[in-house]
Parts: sequence; structure tokens; C-alpha cells
Amino acid sequence: MKKRNVALAIGGAVGAAVAVKLLTRPDTVEFESVAAYVPHADKSQFVNVDGIRLHYQEFGDAAAPPMLLIHGYTASVYVWKTVAPIFAEAGYRVIAVDLVGYGYSEKPRWFDYAIQSQARIIERFMDRLGIGKAIVIGSSYGGAVALNLTLDYSERVEKLVLVDAVINDDQKNHPILRLAAIPGIGEALTPFLCESRFFHKIRMSGTLAKANHAMITKERIDSVIRPLAAADGHHSVLATSRNWDANRLEQDAHQITQQTLIIWGDSDSVIPIENGYKLHDSILQSRFVIFNNCGHVPQEEKSEMFTELVTEFCRNRKGAVGVLESNDLRLEV
Repeated sequence: MKKRNVALAIGGAVGAAVAVKLLTRPDTVEFESVAAYVPHADKSQFVNVDGIRLHYQEFGDAAAPPMLLIHGYTASVYVWKTVAPIFAEAGYRVIAVDLVGYGYSEKPRWFDYAIQSQARIIERFMDRLGIGKAIVIGSSYGGAVALNLTLDYSERVEKLVLVDAVINDDQKNHPILRLAAIPGIGEALTPFLCESRFFHKIRMSGTLAKANHAMITKERIDSVIRPLAAADGHHSVLATSRNWDANRLEQDAHQITQQTLIIWGDSDSVIPIENGYKLHDSILQSRFVIFNNCGHVPQEEKSEMFTELVTEFCRNRKGAVGVLESNDLRLEV
């Protein structure tokens, strides 16, 4: 009886904590209230696409060749903060966009948060900005969106760069995503994980190569938590995990005809490097470069090398890349 009472007390306390969290969290995070903490906030703009207010940052000459940057799951334009200005200096019109439900884009409950739906919004976003065709760079989950965009709207993609890209549903087997799939459990768990500094610190330790753990700073953790610390952000994270459907990308990658640069970190523990080899084998006009001592986000961990390599690929008429004079990367043939 005593053990039963203890269990009931613990259960009641947990239930009360969840209830308080759900009842006291804000509905959304307004960009204007946090703009002072957003890198390159002066470059931020908003546009309505299919009734959804999208946030994006634009760098460079509006008449230059367009380059579109798409971030990963739970991320935002923050992941491009270092490389976007460098690409602009190299002569590109650089547009980093927050996907629907992420960063400071709107997070509507009616949106289904499927990969193909995100790709459709990106295609219409390009219409709104007057971009007919662009170099498209997608990181992680953003790589899945970029792949879907290329498969369904091939005429909109000039060249494709895939960075540690999601290509299947293997990530759904992660214990946290499996828990999130359970009705009720996901709704209770997601708000606490989205706003837990400890959780994000542990997650970043697995995302970044050990050599780059100095990047795990308060500012970096805050940049992830800040735009998702509200009810609409919790919903978008949960809905994305529950509507994750990426197997088609691995199956249909052979249909891609664009010149494609595939970049992977050799220490990526999030998306196995075997997926990079699968893409390289499937996409006829692809180059595969592996960054040594690098984890899941080469654009952040190896920014200078990343921008040099991508710029070379974009400028070369045949999409060729040379191996830079560095022991930090290798070209797979």
C-alpha cells in the first residue's frame, strides 16, 4: 500500500507539472521581441506563402545568381549565420529560409509538416521572391526537403548540394521519436525537451564531432530553444516527427539529373555516412566529399572549407570539385 501511495504521489506530481507547463506556455514567439538576439536580424524579411508568414534572411546582390539554404529538423537560419555572408561575398544572392514551423516562420496547426508539403511551400516561396531557378543547399532534414524539391519541381533547381541529408525513415527509430509517436506521451514530453538546456547540450554533443565541442555555448543552445519555446513550436516539432515520410527519397534519388555535391562529416552520428554513399551511387552527376573530424553540420563545424568547396562546385560548369590542400577532407570517386 505504501509503495502504491508513493507511485500515486509521483504520478500526480508529474501530471501536475505537465499541466502547469501546458497551461502557462506562451502561444508563440514574436520575432520583434527577440530580434536583438538573432544573428543578422537586419537581413530578416517576411513574406506570405499560401497564407503562411515565412521568415528568411537575404544577403548579397539581388541580381546575382540565387542560392537557397534550407536548415534541418528543430533548426533555423541560425545554422547558416557564418556561411551565408561568405557566399554573398563570393557573388551570390543568398536566401536562408526558415521552414514552416521553425525559426521565426509561422507555425500553423493546420499544416501537415510533411516533407513534400515543405518542398511545395519552398517552390511557392521561390515564386513569391521571383526566383525561377536556384542553387539549392539542404542540411539534414533540409536535405530531404531539397531532394523532394528536386524530384517534384526539377526545373527550379540549378545545382543541388546535400549536407548530411535525411534520405529515409531510419530516424523514426530513435527512442525519443518513438515515444513522441505515442498519443498523449508526445504532447507531454515535447514541451520539456524543446526547452531543456540539458537535453540540447547532450544532443549537441552527439551532433558535433568531439573536436568541435567548444561550439556548444550558451548562445548556440539559446538559438535553438528561443524560436521553439511556445505552444506552436512544440506542435510543429511533434507534427514533423509524426509525419516523417522520407523513404521515397532513397528510392527515387536515381531520377535526379542535376549536378549534385554531397557533403558528409566522417563523425556524423545522426545520419550514417552510408547514406551519403547511397546517394553518390544513385545520383549520376554527383560528387561526394567527406570532411574529417566533422559531425553532422559541416557548414558550422568547417565553415571556411565548406564555403570554398561549395563555391568551387557552383562556379565549375561541369560541377567538378578538386581536393583542397587540407587533411580535413577527402573526395570519394
